[in-house]
Amino acid sequence: YKKINLNTAKYEELISIKGIGPKKANDIIALRKKMGGKFASLNDLTQIKGIGKKTVEKLKKYITLGN
Repeated sequence: YKKINLNTAKYEELISIKGIGPKKANDIIALRKKMGGKFASLNDLTQIKGIGKKTVEKLKKYITLGN
């Protein structure tokens, strides 16, 4: 299984991740743009409504920042 890079992922890739639907995928893209096109940490996702530390922990097996 190949992890999805949050810093480069397109909408279609994001919605393919278990636990991320259309709204959260759009929120991730919007937050990424707001942060200058790059997440510094997976914990940045907690800035999105509905994503807490537990959700980030569950997502870790599917996502990466590519560094």
